[in-house]
Amino acid sequence: MRMKHVLTICISVVLSLNCLSFAEEDSLTGILGASDEEVVLLEEKVTDKQEQKIEGIRFITGNLKGRDIVLAQTGVGKVNSAMVTTLLLEHFTPSEVIVTGLAGGINPDLLPGDIVIAEKTAQHDLGSFTPNGLQNWGVRSPIDGQRNPIFFPADARLLALAEMSGERVRFEAIKTGDINRIPKVITGIIVTGDVFVSSSSKKHELRKQLQADAVEMEGAAVAQICWQQGVPCLVIRCLSDTADESADQDYQRFYEVAARNSTRLVIALVEQLASSVELESEE
Repeated sequence: MRMKHVLTICISVVLSLNCLSFAEEDSLTGILGASDEEVVLLEEKVTDKQEQKIEGIRFITGNLKGRDIVLAQTGVGKVNSAMVTTLLLEHFTPSEVIVTGLAGGINPDLLPGDIVIAEKTAQHDLGSFTPNGLQNWGVRSPIDGQRNPIFFPADARLLALAEMSGERVRFEAIKTGDINRIPKVITGIIVTGDVFVSSSSKKHELRKQLQADAVEMEGAAVAQICWQQGVPCLVIRCLSDTADESADQDYQRFYEVAARNSTRLVIALVEQLASSVELESEE
């Protein structure tokens, strides 16, 4: 009877190890976007597509350029994006998470259509209001009680692959005034808050206090969840406007081409991930 019990334990251990091996070999990339235009273009490129809903959120699994992926729309804002990121990590255990979509430009050298790959992200509306204004700080993780950093650094490998991809992609030209120009791609700082910024004064404040290059409403919330769970993360944004008083007008004019160019870079990055995994397996 004891021998039978030991045999059962051994079989269970072997099965568990096999499951772990399978999970490692069949890793996948999570991709998140806030709105339709940030997700639909990617979904169109996914093959072997399957759909499932978890707590009402639609997740698309399939293959993109040789890499297994899971794609979801978060909705706008930090709470929505944190919720969907949590569901993504819990149910799909992705190897990394990529955030794609649009942003407002803060860096005065950038124009609509230009792309910022975030080397780090921060929540610009998180901290303490003091007589001298907002003092930014990171909240403590409920997991271990450690204080989160103000800036969440991008995963170094994802950042390097994204920079390499940005040099290879043929982006759609942007018409600015009477000039058609090729978008500029930089690495920089992307800040996140639960407000749509269309104010020159706020734009200058974000540039001065946080050295921000772009502003949006989801990225750093995703980065915080991934940071606390130890999952590599990267935020990529294409500018739809310059976050000033003309932001609403510029958004309507540029969001479609901005979404297309952001999608091109994400697809190129996913292809790089697929290639790098193949090289690692051969070695």
